[in-house]
Amino acid sequence: MEPTGPEEQKDPFKSEIVLYFIKITRTLFLGFFWMMINVFLGLFLGFAVPEESTPGRMVFFYAFATLTLCAYLYMVWKWWRKKIEI
Repeated sequence: MEPTGPEEQKDPFKSEIVLYFIKITRTLFLGFFWMMINVFLGLFLGFAVPEESTPGRMVFFYAFATLTLCAYLYMVWKWWRKKIEI
């Protein structure tokens, strides 16, 4: 019997590639977004520049950058350790 519905005609290989591409896109987008936030805070607002910032602001910035980097890496690790389910 021939498959007739759209669910039965899907090629599992192509949908696996699409899901893999989505993982890559999410990882890159979130990484670039994290970098843009830190560049904005650190360079544009001057939190990371010693001549323009106070020690308290620098401590806040570097603590924020470190904590958010750890959170980003944890999220990426959780995304990539899951198997692709079709």
